[in-house]
Amino acid sequence: IETARVMRMDADEYVEADLVAELPITLATAMGCVAGFYIRRKYFFLGKWIKYGAVYPLNLLRVWRTGQCKIEQRWMDEHIVPIGPATILQLKGHIVDDNKNTNRWYTAKHNAYADREMIDILDKKYGLFDAANTINESAGDSQAKVVRFIKEGIYNNLPIFLRPTLYFLYRYFVRFGFLDGTRGFAFHFFQGFWYRALVDVRVYEAEELLEGADSNKERIVRLESLTGLKLA
Repeated sequence: IETARVMRMDADEYVEADLVAELPITLATAMGCVAGFYIRRKYFFLGKWIKYGAVYPLNLLRVWRTGQCKIEQRWMDEHIVPIGPATILQLKGHIVDDNKNTNRWYTAKHNAYADREMIDILDKKYGLFDAANTINESAGDSQAKVVRFIKEGIYNNLPIFLRPTLYFLYRYFVRFGFLDGTRGFAFHFFQGFWYRALVDVRVYEAEELLEGADSNKERIVRLESLTGLKLA
């Protein structure tokens, strides 16, 4: 019996014509052992496709067989991951992330995200919550797994405030982000430096607040007071 498939899309995403044509044919012919599919995502900022700075291609597991994948339980940056060993294939078509809101909306959204990412970083340091369903060996050599390893294993261990500077320079010069032009500079600056520096400020502020706390219960209470988030 053929199991149903799920496709996850965000409200500001749409499917390009190449994927519209490819998806039904691939789904109809895929073998039963195929648990899901990676789809390439294009990111637009202020109406411009951001092609450089390690932003494209971003391969995301967005289509999967019911019961064979799950969505991680994390405060930020959750991914869809296989449940156990699985075969995941790569589609050629694209989805597009093209939010039409203003930069004021963008910065307000990331201001809120910074608190959630700060919580995620502190959770990794102190073990504040029950272990999340994070990317594991069953995810294979997915791009998301590699990015997660670099972020948590390398980036988060660098000194605060130095790491966003290095990250921006890497994206803008080493990965040719400057080729994205004026709007590309705005994107790489805001997403690659400003937001990451904002997260560092939140971590620095929270660490001072947590000083002297002798239990995770007390740390959570203090973080709830700081952020207004319900964490317990």
